[in-house]
Amino acid sequence: MKQTPASRKANETLRDKIASVVLFHISDPRLQMVTITACEVSKDRSVADVFVSADKERYEEVMQGLEAAKGRIRSLVGKELGWRVTPELRFRIDKSVDTAEHIAAVLESEQKWFDSISQEQ
Repeated sequence: MKQTPASRKANETLRDKIASVVLFHISDPRLQMVTITACEVSKDRSVADVFVSADKERYEEVMQGLEAAKGRIRSLVGKELGWRVTPELRFRIDKSVDTAEHIAAVLESEQKWFDSISQEQ
């Protein structure tokens, strides 16, 4: 989706509101240590993809917690947003942190290999 200043603002506003609601109003232990990394709101603001980050081992648990709390999160966010329509929330796992960690580990092992070859010469 093409980003405009208005869509960026809507995405960031929704991300901030959802993060605040999850942090301060949802007491589900499955949602501890969860980060709302991004939101992508549709043009008509009827649907929003919400990207979350958590430990790899907890993906399923976190998604279950978010699905269980989806209605309450949407209700509380709707009260804070002031938009005509409160978007339907579709939660997605953001695996970019996992990808970055994997790349860093590969680069580190390659650097160690390169250093060992350099020392032999």
